[in-house]
Amino acid sequence: MMELNSLRQFLVVARLEHLSRAAEELRIAQPSLSRTIARLESEVGAPLFDRSNRLRLNDAGTVFRDHVERALGELRAGQRAVAEATREGLGTVRLASETFLTLTGPLAAYKRSHPSVELDLQWSPVEDMARRLRAQQVDLCVASQPVQAEGLQSMQLFDEAVGVSTPIDHPLAARTSVSVLELADEPFVTAREGHWLRRLLDRLFAAHGLTPRIVCESDEHSALAGLIGAGIGIGLVPSFARHLAGDASLTWLPVDSPGCRRTVTLWWRAGSDLPPAARLMRATLTDWNWDTEEPEGRP
Repeated sequence: MMELNSLRQFLVVARLEHLSRAAEELRIAQPSLSRTIARLESEVGAPLFDRSNRLRLNDAGTVFRDHVERALGELRAGQRAVAEATREGLGTVRLASETFLTLTGPLAAYKRSHPSVELDLQWSPVEDMARRLRAQQVDLCVASQPVQAEGLQSMQLFDEAVGVSTPIDHPLAARTSVSVLELADEPFVTAREGHWLRRLLDRLFAAHGLTPRIVCESDEHSALAGLIGAGIGIGLVPSFARHLAGDASLTWLPVDSPGCRRTVTLWWRAGSDLPPAARLMRATLTDWNWDTEEPEGRP
């Protein structure tokens, strides 16, 4: 009979597709992990990985992984339901997002209205969101990129322009707008690969057969405005963020490209009964007036 711990170890190997890295993350010996995977394959009755050049999840492994994620997700959901049924209050809401800067207003309002609810906020790259929703590791996800997966529902929260931020003494600072071609030789400060801001920058330039000149890429997104203000480079900044920052040392100007925008969307599992705390969070986010940062409709 399959053990829960073996299934959890399998999911780590399936995600990383590398035995030694998986063993390191799990803090177990690699030979022990190899035996666990071999035992699972024997119990399933088929290989779960291709081992020709490097370890890769095969078609059977993909099917098995999806079922294991759902099964362990249901187990977690059952444990959580029992825990919340045996204590007072609404419990916990688990929210994953690429960034929480845009969510500070509704999160603060939610906490004021429901002080007994525990907020479990988790940073997540968009590539992990579908898996984490299916496995019921999180209740809701907020993404600035499409989440490619079946079995999910979504609602757009807001759509906004993304412009270019420059120091106030930059030659472009007096302009009312700028084209991508005019930015071709400018040094850029931006996020690392995979982040929506970096993907938008790469996509805008690629449409003109160009590659942006990146002089600084960082995971510390709150530092980008400071680096731009210090004259290190210019950078793409969403309209929402520039209003929040209110930095007088920076200017913000639109880009003459219809694709220079960001769409922020809320995602959750289709056909699932969200816990009460998560339903309230979904209502808070979808009823929020993102233009004025005030809630509409339900409290």
